Amino acid sequence: MKAALEYWLLRRWYGGVAPGPGLRLLSLVYRGLLALRAALYRRGLRRVHRLRVPVLVVGNLVAGGSGKTPLTIALARALAQRGWRPGIVSRGYGRRSQEPVRVTPHLPPEVCGDEPLLIARRTGLPVFVDNDRVAGARRLVAEGCNLVIADDGLQHWRLGRDIEIEVVDGQRRHGNGRLLPAGPLREPAGRRVDFRVVNGGAAGEGEWPMRLRLGEAEPLDGGAPRPLAVFAPGPVHALAGIGNPGRFFASLREAGLQLHEHPFPDHHAFLAADLRFSPPLPLLMTEKDAVKCVDFSLANAWFVPVDAELPAALLDAIAGRLADWSPVNA
Repeated sequence: MKAALEYWLLRRWYGGVAPGPGLRLLSLVYRGLLALRAALYRRGLRRVHRLRVPVLVVGNLVAGGSGKTPLTIALARALAQRGWRPGIVSRGYGRRSQEPVRVTPHLPPEVCGDEPLLIARRTGLPVFVDNDRVAGARRLVAEGCNLVIADDGLQHWRLGRDIEIEVVDGQRRHGNGRLLPAGPLREPAGRRVDFRVVNGGAAGEGEWPMRLRLGEAEPLDGGAPRPLAVFAPGPVHALAGIGNPGRFFASLREAGLQLHEHPFPDHHAFLAADLRFSPPLPLLMTEKDAVKCVDFSLANAWFVPVDAELPAALLDAIAGRLADWSPVNA
């Protein structure tokens, strides 16, 4: 049911099918709620909480994935190399637990969420998930972090921020340009941000390009990685439960592989039965999916990590903004 609804909406958001009057009416209601929330913050009836360290927010304006997690990982690593002590705060979308959690690499994904678990494993930095992201950010500061990176936090206005970065899917962009649910936008496309990063596709004026580079395939049951060329020409089974599965499939095809594609909804809670594909072939999946499938004892199953490649000038610009940071109402 969830997959069918997602497909139905995606056709209207990105596939050229016009949204009906019901969806357009709901979008007007949603626009009104956004305006009301903005007025509450503007008049001080809702408080913005500032920290005594800078806060960098990574997010997007559309519902669904656009490449936030690889960008968050790349920024956290790059800024750590420049002498900062970053920590990452997230809501932990899709987790079953509602308690605040300090994410460690061996936690089950249902406790902390698939993306925070992946970030913790790839960075080795402090990661907190908390429904109250202000409280989670403060825990990071108490641990000694002097920079907080908020994953998927553009719309969480309660947490004050010093730098906002929007990630844009270079193929889908902002879809039909409408607000939810008639379109994919959580906020109007004209919303100002400090940096706009385009994942794939062409970056326009004032935008920064990002490319996702595929690494070697790594077996879910441990062992040595293998170059993707080992699997060419295929065919192979390709699985992706991310915001835009087509991006992952296209990358594998560009690597010379023939695919049997198996898209799933973003943050899908996999069962072993979901992965019984025929005929028996190597199974390649995203690293985000692998953290939820590693305990299934799958034979000939591999995940393909990705790394975000960013212009050095972008990293310099962000670092420069942070270097000029000074506390405001901390």
